[in-house]
Amino acid sequence: MSDASRSPKPATAHTVRVNAAAGASLHLDDEGDWERATRGRIATHPTGLVDGPLGPAWDVAEYDFLRGDDPAPDTVNPSLWRHGRLNAVHGLFEVADGIWQCRGYDISNITFIAGDDGWVVIDPLTTEVTAAACLELANAELGARPVTAVIYTHSHVDHYGGILGVTTEEEVDAGDVRVIAPQGFLREAVAENLIAGPVMIRRAMYQFGPLLPAGPTGHIDSGLGKGIPRSKGDLIGPTEEISVTGTELVVDGVRIVFQNTPGTEAPAEMNFMFVDHRALCMAENCTHTMHNVLPFRGAQARDTLAWSKYIQEAIDLFVGGADVAFSSHNWPRFGHDDVRRYLQRQRDLYRWLHDQTIRLANHGLTQREIAEQLELPECFAVNGHTRGYYGTVSHNSKAIYQRYLGWYDGNPANLNLHTPEESGARYVACMGGADEVIARARKSFDDGDYRWVCEVLNNVVFADPGNEEARLLQADAMEQLGYQAESGPWRDSYLMGAMELRTGSKGFGVGLGSVSDQLTVEMLFDLVAVRLIADRVPGVSVDTNWYFTDVDERHVLGLDNCALHHRPGAREDRADVSISATRADLAAVLRGEIDVDTLIGSDGVEIEGDADALGVIFGALDEFSGTFGIVEP
Repeated sequence: MSDASRSPKPATAHTVRVNAAAGASLHLDDEGDWERATRGRIATHPTGLVDGPLGPAWDVAEYDFLRGDDPAPDTVNPSLWRHGRLNAVHGLFEVADGIWQCRGYDISNITFIAGDDGWVVIDPLTTEVTAAACLELANAELGARPVTAVIYTHSHVDHYGGILGVTTEEEVDAGDVRVIAPQGFLREAVAENLIAGPVMIRRAMYQFGPLLPAGPTGHIDSGLGKGIPRSKGDLIGPTEEISVTGTELVVDGVRIVFQNTPGTEAPAEMNFMFVDHRALCMAENCTHTMHNVLPFRGAQARDTLAWSKYIQEAIDLFVGGADVAFSSHNWPRFGHDDVRRYLQRQRDLYRWLHDQTIRLANHGLTQREIAEQLELPECFAVNGHTRGYYGTVSHNSKAIYQRYLGWYDGNPANLNLHTPEESGARYVACMGGADEVIARARKSFDDGDYRWVCEVLNNVVFADPGNEEARLLQADAMEQLGYQAESGPWRDSYLMGAMELRTGSKGFGVGLGSVSDQLTVEMLFDLVAVRLIADRVPGVSVDTNWYFTDVDERHVLGLDNCALHHRPGAREDRADVSISATRADLAAVLRGEIDVDTLIGSDGVEIEGDADALGVIFGALDEFSGTFGIVEP
């Protein structure tokens, strides 16, 4: 096939009509978003370019195409184009007296509150380099201050990964910098980002499209912000956790009242009120988009019923004293009445999603049927902050169904389906062979039925991933669906799928490099367990004693029945081997920095018993490459 067949295509006449209709129907009651997104800007980064260890980590110039007054091109949904222009606004902004945010230099926002002695920082972004650049900008414009405290709103990496850009482990360990987080933060950060980390990272490439070039035929916006910086994140564990709503702390002279909101946008999350500033931080529970109930990268399905109720609780607790509400993404809301209306509409959005999905499920409708039937009511469609720029009614309703009823729709025909490769081969045979399927799919493409083209050609690609004609036609269909999407993740997912069908699946060298020395021993052993290749250890029984000298903890890690088990605070008298080491030593093994033989020979490590017993466990651990296919086997 020619190079042109593997390049982005223009919008078809069908896509032009779909996007024109979307633009004509976009009648927002609230036209104040541009004023909100630009209000209080006092400076921008000197160059907009933030270098990282692998080259530019962030470059605002990539989104200059969004900064004019041009209407949406035919290849972009006009609503997403509008949202992308708003998120392209960048700089240092005054949110309230004594509170500033840097926006537009990461997918998330970093917030600075002037304390008595230094900065109280909220959510230090995704990477060290973007966080450091924003801190430098704040110090240059507002006067240099040390960081005295960091608050993590919740357990997602874009809200803690840049911690080393604003402080150091030494400063935290010395007690010079407080790190405050919601109860369960460290456990949930590990569960979401490490235990299933390799597959999540691969899937996140589709959700956020970091390999797509920014532009009218590529990446426009993630919905929550422009995109993910091209650099890695780090982690320093909290020194304090908030477990009770109503907890009040004075942090470097700043009075803060906290609201714990577990199980909302993240398993561990909290809102909080700066009482003397009359400013409410809604974390990521309320942003200028319908949020994801289940992100494409994967996570636990979120509880929209609890989410709605926690927003109501925030209204009851804080809105009476709030003149501004800001979040960890997008832009703030200003004025008491606007804050109240904004939170009420967000509250009702998640309650509507929950109640209407379950109502239809109780009529027997399946996930796919509910997603086809539900439409966003006018009361939400006329507000930008309740439209589907990140989450959508379609996939959020499916996530709510999953939370209550699971993956199975109750039809035994769907109880034990073949794999995509096996079913694909059978479908293709039933439909008269690949050539006949492709011919029919090409007719559907010409008719603008791109969803069906993707569905039917998926069978051909999984039956024969080398069928170039099928791959390229499916890529063309995915591309048109991406051009039509209002949601940033939908657009990126379709365009990533099209790119990989045209040029092959991408490998990313995904491993467990983010394993922190600060993870608990239990968390580290959980990571060992999910890497065990059970087929290599049938009939093997091993018990190992561990003493971790740096935390003064004893643990037993055992292998029986093709699975690992762990007993904290225990010692096995008949253990095959006992090892004395540090928690950091174990983390280094899991990161791949050293192997078990090197560990055994390290200074300060003591071994008693059969050292080969450790090799039985650690020699049966899997490695994750991140190279698996998504749109192909």
